[in-house]
Amino acid sequence: MGSSGLARLQGLFAVYKPPGLKWLHVRETVELQLLKGLNAQQCPAPEQRRVRFLLSPVEGNEEKLTLTATSVPSLTTHRLVRGPAFTSLMIGVGHRLDVQASGVLVLAVGHGRSLLTDIYNAHLTKDYTVRGLLGKATDNFCEDGRLIEKTTYDHVTRERLDRILAMIQGSHQKALVMYSNLDLKSQEAYEMAVQGVVRPMNKSPMLISGIRCLHFAPPEFLLEVQCMHETQKQLRKLVHEIGLELKTTAVCTQVRRTRDGFFRLDDALLRTQWDLHKIQDAIQAAAPRVAAELKKNLSLKLSHQQLPSARQPWGFRGPSSTSKLEDCAGE
Repeated sequence: MGSSGLARLQGLFAVYKPPGLKWLHVRETVELQLLKGLNAQQCPAPEQRRVRFLLSPVEGNEEKLTLTATSVPSLTTHRLVRGPAFTSLMIGVGHRLDVQASGVLVLAVGHGRSLLTDIYNAHLTKDYTVRGLLGKATDNFCEDGRLIEKTTYDHVTRERLDRILAMIQGSHQKALVMYSNLDLKSQEAYEMAVQGVVRPMNKSPMLISGIRCLHFAPPEFLLEVQCMHETQKQLRKLVHEIGLELKTTAVCTQVRRTRDGFFRLDDALLRTQWDLHKIQDAIQAAAPRVAAELKKNLSLKLSHQQLPSARQPWGFRGPSSTSKLEDCAGE
């Protein structure tokens, strides 16, 4: 029973990480719940393998004793003798989330850990919802940081915000093509652009493939961001830089990952679902989709002809900065 249960734990699944928890704590909690489930499974009865000679009275004369060969159960495999069958599991973590962020966190068990490398090599995009608050600036770009400045924001409109977001998206899409090392005049580049699978083939700064405003009610606003090679701190800094472009200030109040590659919020198990059977079912349900998506994305990468490394675009640190949007748009 234990080995069959462990065999169904080879693969990838996603959990929902709440804010305020470290990713390491989530991993350890999942491991503990899986070990409880595996060790709670019913063990087979001890096998009758051991023969012992026991004293027994002679038939018809109870005063005399004789040695009788008797088969007794071997207790070497009994749970109370050998202890728990499973004491640790190999669990890998995909793209991590910091303490303040929440959302989809991909985990891998057993041989599924090797698939995490394939996911990194595929350079898949991730979706976030990022909530901002106008009128304040802090030392860590978060609402709970040390207050540095307070500003007015009455002049900020939805149209101005949308214009800034369009400039950010345009500059990052230009960087995305540069880092993908594609020949822009080739048929391959055109087909990849139509399919929406243009992505960097190597390490790059944070790249935003799409950004839009979902809700605007000053001082609050909500953004949807599709990006890759990001950190949550960079997303919070992006909110700060958007505030500067709007001639005011802004802090980030929430970062929530809604998609990590081909895992979405609907696939993420809630805290109450972190048990053996739910995780086994999630791994089995995700396995066909994981295999199909990885095959498609990695085949695109293998068929992509590598060109000489692209030069650093625009002559500044990276496309995550919005301080030179006007210069970038003019090139």
